[in-house]
Amino acid sequence: MSPEFLLTSLIVVASPGTGALYTIATGLGRGPRASVVAAFGCTLGIVPHMAAAMLGLAAILHASALAFEAVKWAGVLYLLWMAWNTLKERGAMRVSGDPDPRPPIAIIVHAVLINILNPKLSIFFLAFLPQFVAADEARPLAVMTALSAVFMLMTFAVFALYGLFAAAVRDHVITRPRVLAWMRRGFAAAFVALGARLAVQQR
Repeated sequence: MSPEFLLTSLIVVASPGTGALYTIATGLGRGPRASVVAAFGCTLGIVPHMAAAMLGLAAILHASALAFEAVKWAGVLYLLWMAWNTLKERGAMRVSGDPDPRPPIAIIVHAVLINILNPKLSIFFLAFLPQFVAADEARPLAVMTALSAVFMLMTFAVFALYGLFAAAVRDHVITRPRVLAWMRRGFAAAFVALGARLAVQQR
């Protein structure tokens, strides 16, 4: 496994995006345990894109304007719904001093959907993974699977760190209602901005 792959993967994983934003918001809103669950869910959300890249399904998204647009607009609508829920204190930024009433599966489902409904991820992996597989590799699928596993481990580790850091400052936030209100608006605006960015993306 090349240093170039590890460095490129780290840059991609650490770059702010919908998954990182959701994990941070969950850490602030619901505490450390929920933030780790969110990080796990975001990592699971990568699996369909990795599989699509390996099976060539991402090429269909790239070639078919209708398929790409359908997935893209579903993602846009989901991000806008996340923004609305954040403002209404029903989403990731619902803050309570009591234990998180939502089961972990609910957090995981939200996290997985955030990543699944981004067609750019499939196309990214279609272009990204093959670069690190030698042309004469006898078992390219096995190598791509190993690279994907490393990428997922890095994703979970980085996102969990983001979420745990957010959870660490949670007590300082929930005791300041004005700060919490502005943070909630900020996260809602960020979800809208990410939705707008996804809306203008082309194949």
